[in-house]
Amino acid sequence: MATEGTAPVGFRDRLRGFRHELGREWRRLPPRARSLIPGIALLALAALYPVYYDSLPTSVPVIQNFPSVSTAVIMIVFIMMAVGLNIVVGYCGLLDLGYVAFYAVGAYTAGWLASGHFQQVKLHLGSAGISTELRGIHINLWIVLLLAGCLTALAGILIGLPTLRLRGDYLAIVTLGFGEIIPQFVRNADDIGGFNLTAGSFGINPIDTPGFGTGLNEALGLPVNFQQSFDRINLFYWSALALLMITIFCSVQLRDSRLGRAWIAIREDETAAAAMGVPLMRTKTWSYAIGAFFGGVAGAFYASFKGGAFPSEFYFNISVFLLCMVILGGMGSVWGVVVAGAILTWLNQEGLANIGGWVNRETPLRFDVTEVQFGLYGIIIVLMMLFRPVGLIPEGRRKRELEQGGLPTDTLYGERHE
Repeated sequence: MATEGTAPVGFRDRLRGFRHELGREWRRLPPRARSLIPGIALLALAALYPVYYDSLPTSVPVIQNFPSVSTAVIMIVFIMMAVGLNIVVGYCGLLDLGYVAFYAVGAYTAGWLASGHFQQVKLHLGSAGISTELRGIHINLWIVLLLAGCLTALAGILIGLPTLRLRGDYLAIVTLGFGEIIPQFVRNADDIGGFNLTAGSFGINPIDTPGFGTGLNEALGLPVNFQQSFDRINLFYWSALALLMITIFCSVQLRDSRLGRAWIAIREDETAAAAMGVPLMRTKTWSYAIGAFFGGVAGAFYASFKGGAFPSEFYFNISVFLLCMVILGGMGSVWGVVVAGAILTWLNQEGLANIGGWVNRETPLRFDVTEVQFGLYGIIIVLMMLFRPVGLIPEGRRKRELEQGGLPTDTLYGERHE
């Protein structure tokens, strides 16, 4: 007979049997289904976040509040850029310290093609919710996102061709130089022979927001223009989430492709990869261009969300911040970068301020934690390198390399190892 405060033996047996049966049924599922189900569940939770956000607790210990929907949009945009940088740094092993340049190119492309900046012309192409009488270039922002990605990829090729012949520290220094050149250029390109290209330190604003026009609004009920909708933030959130899913899908498919295997071969041993017939310059340039493409799309989308492209946002710390996401998550690990990007961006936007407020209220300590935020990021990276150099969610190949001192003895283009 069960004592007071304990469950009956029969109940415990039934619970144990249920867990055993559930585990057996789970193991019967195909491996692909077992890997997809958790991802689908997380995607559903993420997609419904604006719906249940208001019902979340607002007095969570330490972190205080969950990220607002607006902060979640920024988190997703930075995760997109981190996944793009992971192609360059994590897959191909090229240390890029100037990724903020691609972010800037994407943002200013949106400013040029979806705003009234160029008052000399009046061009409308699928503009949603924008009066056709407004001067400037107003192209539908969904088209602008693709154009921004292509233009940024071209910029990546132009930057990569003269720099990717270098290796190691030399490559890092040159990419750092380009990362500093482009923000300075946009800050001072308001008078190029009398032509205002970037509006200088004031930036280009306002930038058009995405939309679907009156046709799709009447047919499917889609919003004419995000700016004119009461659900503006939610629409930006769902759009950003869709773009992130596309970015992750492309990144995973590229990793498992022949090109991705060539990137990994270069990352592990560039000399051996060249000896096996991998074209180094072409393969490196592809990684640089594709990584730049996603950075440009993220930059254009973020400029639309913020309503403008401002040179004060394109500083060197952004490149380091994105690189920290790749290192913290695990170089080459897509899901690790996603998790690390979400954590670091939340800390930068809301988390540190919330945690600092909780510390000041609940402990005798009195200091502004936001004043030392980049120092804290540095401490996080140092601790990760000391105690978990493979990252939060390591890529299988790199984890084996660090733990066993070498890679599996397979061919460069042979069977994929997870």
